[in-house]
Amino acid sequence: MRIKQVVAASLLACAGTAWAESSVTVYGVADVPVEFVNHMAIGAPTINPTTGVITQQAGGNRFSLASSGGLSGSRFGLRGTEDLGTGLKALFVLESGFGLDTGALQQGGRLFGRQAFVGVQSDSVGKLTFGRQYSSMFDMFAHASPLSYGSMYEPVFLQLGPNGRADNTVKYTGVFGGLTAVAHYSFGVGVAALGVTPLANGGAGEVPGHFRDNTAYGGGLMYSSNGLGLSLAYDQWNAAVTAGSPGTAKKAGIAASYVVGPAKFVAGYRWGNGKSNTDATLLRDDYYWVGINYQATSALGLTLAYYYDDLKTLRVSSVAPSTNPANPWQISFVADYSLSKRTDVYLTTAYAKNSGLNFDSSANGFASSYFLASGNTNQFGAAIGIRHKF
Repeated sequence: MRIKQVVAASLLACAGTAWAESSVTVYGVADVPVEFVNHMAIGAPTINPTTGVITQQAGGNRFSLASSGGLSGSRFGLRGTEDLGTGLKALFVLESGFGLDTGALQQGGRLFGRQAFVGVQSDSVGKLTFGRQYSSMFDMFAHASPLSYGSMYEPVFLQLGPNGRADNTVKYTGVFGGLTAVAHYSFGVGVAALGVTPLANGGAGEVPGHFRDNTAYGGGLMYSSNGLGLSLAYDQWNAAVTAGSPGTAKKAGIAASYVVGPAKFVAGYRWGNGKSNTDATLLRDDYYWVGINYQATSALGLTLAYYYDDLKTLRVSSVAPSTNPANPWQISFVADYSLSKRTDVYLTTAYAKNSGLNFDSSANGFASSYFLASGNTNQFGAAIGIRHKF
């Protein structure tokens, strides 16, 4: 249930002062699936950073409640605004992610790990916000995400990088008719490790004398009109393994969506080039995706998506030899049935080849935690869940 408090404007007769209208909204999502995954290793692979040898662990089938959520990550949040007059508003968002299976906090145990920012918004100029926020590329590709950045079975970490949420960020968002412009700068992303390699100062940056360590920035433009959405974005993260000597992870891409009747078609391309502080190429890839969302009935929505990553160069460290592994691909399918405006039940499935689900491999630092068991080159997952929005 959405709870909203509105403090109405009132006059103080003795002072002759008007208090601005403000509101605070409590919102959230509770999403938990029962999941089956085959060829699942008991733990993350071990990696030799010198030779580049990756040793997968033994495993088998896994059947469990999933802590990540199925279609959406479970969350609890507060969102507020205050009208400052003359078209200006103050705003804030505090959003906590958690797993329904145990109640534990997500995003490394952060209290407000999903979002935490404050800012001001002008009707004519745009919005300026400060804190932990999504990157510009995250915003620009959201309209073309087949599973809406689904918690299960969408390769979000590989597409956006671990800096898709960035700490210490200043961000601008402007909407001008059908055109949206976004730009952000992070003083330090706060990702503790790049794959198996720890980052300097836990990735937080903001270290005297090492200003550039783990900084990030990016921007994008999106055009929306008559069911058509087109966007392009650039993102760069200067991840530092050694203090004072950062590498670079650069990404750029374009995405499109088109709504016609009950169907929405989406597609996108993302170029990636990651280098170490010694200019050694760690990852060079071209990532593609296509998908369709189809509202079969007023209650039943269907989604089909295909993802492919053309891995041209891959190293597990700057000193390891370069490899050109088999290119991973994945197909995902979702059937979502609404019981009401707030509650739905769903089936979500995926099959991945040449990696674990969501392209879980050294290319994304095994960030998805779908560790592929030794002796296997494919993985299948399926989950049935229930989601409630409030």
